[in-house]
Amino acid sequence: MAASPDMPAQLRRDGDALVFSGALLRDAVSGLWSQSRSLRDGAQRIDLTGVSRIDSAGLALVAELADGRLPVDGEPVGLAELRGAYRLGATLGFAT
Repeated sequence: MAASPDMPAQLRRDGDALVFSGALLRDAVSGLWSQSRSLRDGAQRIDLTGVSRIDSAGLALVAELADGRLPVDGEPVGLAELRGAYRLGATLGFAT
């Protein structure tokens, strides 16, 4: 279930997943960048099922973490449009 649009974005590690929740928007991304560094090592997937919506700054963060190789679960509002605009595949790497 997606989070409320007003819920602040959060990031946590759950097993092998980087789990995002809330609205993954520009205002929250700078704080999440630094937090993601300590959580990234060993992550095998990215979970966006708790994200209510995402903008281009949020996509940049997730794409950097996914590095074109980690599967991304969930489809928050805005993700499909942004993936299409930037020609990104399912793992947020450039589609060929």
